[in-house]
Amino acid sequence: MLPNFLFKRLAHRLQPLILLTWGLLWALGSLAQTSVMGDKTQRHVVSTPQVKATLMAFAPKGIQAGQTLWLGLQLVHQAQWHTYWRNPGDSGLATALQWQLPQGITAAELIWPVPKKIPIGNLANFGYEGTTLLVAPFQIGKNFKPSGTETTVNVQLHANWLVCKQECIPQEGDFQLTLPLNAAIVMASAEFEKTIQQQPQKLPGDHTALISEDGRNLTLSLKALPSALQSGDWTVFPQTGNIVQNSAAPNIQLASLRSDANTHVSFKVSAERMDKPASMSWLMVQGKADAPTGLQWTFETPVKGQWQEFTDDSRNVSSTDVSNKFRIQNPIAATGVTWGLALLGALLGGIFLNLMPCVFPVLAIKLLSFTQYSDSPKEMKLSAWAFSFGVMVSFFLLGALMLGLRAAGSQMGWGFQLQSPWVVGSLAMLFAVMGLNLSGMFELGVFLPRSLAAYQWQNPRLNALGSGVFAVLIASPCTAPFMGASLGLAIGLPAWQALPIFMAMGLGMALPFLAVSMNTAWVRFLPRPGAWMQTFRQFMAFPMYATVIWLVWVLGQQVGLDGATGFLATLLSLAMLIWTLTLKGTLGRVMFCLTFVLWAACLWYWGPTWTQIAAPEIQSKVSSDMIRSSDNSPEKQVVWEAWSADKVAAARKAGQPVFIDFTAAWCVTCQFNKKTTFSDANLLAEFAQKNVALFRADWTRYDPAITQALNELGRNGVPVYAWYAPSQNVSLLSELPSVKEIQNFLREVKSSP
Repeated sequence: MLPNFLFKRLAHRLQPLILLTWGLLWALGSLAQTSVMGDKTQRHVVSTPQVKATLMAFAPKGIQAGQTLWLGLQLVHQAQWHTYWRNPGDSGLATALQWQLPQGITAAELIWPVPKKIPIGNLANFGYEGTTLLVAPFQIGKNFKPSGTETTVNVQLHANWLVCKQECIPQEGDFQLTLPLNAAIVMASAEFEKTIQQQPQKLPGDHTALISEDGRNLTLSLKALPSALQSGDWTVFPQTGNIVQNSAAPNIQLASLRSDANTHVSFKVSAERMDKPASMSWLMVQGKADAPTGLQWTFETPVKGQWQEFTDDSRNVSSTDVSNKFRIQNPIAATGVTWGLALLGALLGGIFLNLMPCVFPVLAIKLLSFTQYSDSPKEMKLSAWAFSFGVMVSFFLLGALMLGLRAAGSQMGWGFQLQSPWVVGSLAMLFAVMGLNLSGMFELGVFLPRSLAAYQWQNPRLNALGSGVFAVLIASPCTAPFMGASLGLAIGLPAWQALPIFMAMGLGMALPFLAVSMNTAWVRFLPRPGAWMQTFRQFMAFPMYATVIWLVWVLGQQVGLDGATGFLATLLSLAMLIWTLTLKGTLGRVMFCLTFVLWAACLWYWGPTWTQIAAPEIQSKVSSDMIRSSDNSPEKQVVWEAWSADKVAAARKAGQPVFIDFTAAWCVTCQFNKKTTFSDANLLAEFAQKNVALFRADWTRYDPAITQALNELGRNGVPVYAWYAPSQNVSLLSELPSVKEIQNFLREVKSSP
């Protein structure tokens, strides 16, 4: 908290300095924004490996009062990729456009081109492939009058779209166009004119929709059809989403075949219907659902009848429909023997967790606390119990949160906290501050009020409890031997059986520290308290910095290079802010004010870059290893493919052995195995010799498909290694597999010619 007198003197002595500094900060911020984002905001084309998006304008009569300016976003999709219509169907997300317009220009409703039905297994989406143009009309007000010196206007657009093939990638772009005021603007005139000509027309007449008595069907009664549809194919798309079965083709009965002279169109109602609308919106299109011609009509219908609840067990849901299938329904209690074995496995898994590479960074915290109590065995025991309590409570809370989220329908797995970039970034900042504290830059009492700092030092067990919490936050994303099976069982049990399993893991992790504190005879071998403890304390800062490096690397995997760079800039400003706390006098207070503003500016400017998941670069081959031969034969390349359920199914159908590495950047054990066992030249050579299909399922980002695959294997965390021999069921390896263990499985397969 800043002293009051500092604020009172700002208007007198410090006002010129503060104003000058604010001006410099503003100028530097503007220069930084121009250099970093100049190329981003001054362009009208954004290209990704899947989509080329272009902002276009069409104003044949120029930008004049009372005229219409047409703006459009053209999306050119790579082969087999698609984006979505206003009603995306069974999955997906509609493209969203956010405009920034000069004063006096107002936007009307977006004109959606005719979509096509895109089947995905037993589901269907509505969207666009190839090239499409999303157009919006902008009315130039009668009082629109630019400034006397202005000859151009700037139009800015922020667009978000979801592009999908087998996988989906959320993408976005910032666009800007500078348009002349007194000249015709013609960009892609043929495309604009076609879109304007084919924009939806209102279907005349009063039309209704009737729900069947069992609630399974919805029938439209149409009074009349446009003349263009009197012959040839046509269909109807629902503009109101989540009501009908999108994959089922509507049943059309023409008016000429009915006595009531109305055309009827029947839809199957989805058993997973999300609403009970009193009216619905529809789109009638010329052509077939998967090959529309472009002409379209819209109409509204009141819905008559009663919506009914029913189940449809005959419908097989595709693996891409992940909206509700992960919800835990009526967990079944385990038998006493099964539950007992799960508790034992969780206890053993927690003990072995202390040997996993994930825990190495935080062991320094506990090691340091033991040395602090080398002259007080009683305090050492109390510290160990407090640490154990923190570990067990943290496991309990993490388990309860995960069970609650999964019961609510979210597809979360063990270690879910490190799938969030802001959690990873916050932990990196926390460990950086801890490292600076251990290095001696500042003392914790500088941050805390004196009363709280005194309480903290008088109650050292509070420190031990906090170190237990930190240990769990860092260590829990990885799984140890015995731990994976217990986790997989726990997520399907009722809470009264599942939560003790999580607490047993915490007890297992804390047991070694409890055991060490029980007999304190070994303490006499430590040197007497003295200067060496300060040196050791400073040395322990380096494991904290190593943890920061690891967390920043994990963050970079999630948000990309720009996001990691923005985070490092924010971390640098935080370190500078902490440094100013060590300065004395008026200069120190002024420096604190300035660096606090700088840190806040970094959080505001760079925060969005490192707190949001970046769109992954989709590659068919995620990594490769070269195998050098001892003779003169050419080198062989072992390729790890990006995992998908379809790829695994195709490889198994072809009779190929399959090995899957379920991994994540935040799992230190996974990275340890990758650099050791899976870098062994002999093992890679045997993979190539046996023609093994290698897949890596990267769980660094939230991915419900990977979580589902783990659940099917009875696991809920990483690392997991799955082996599929030809025509055999899956076999799971240990969390720390050796080369010999994997080679034992490879012996089941004959060498490929």
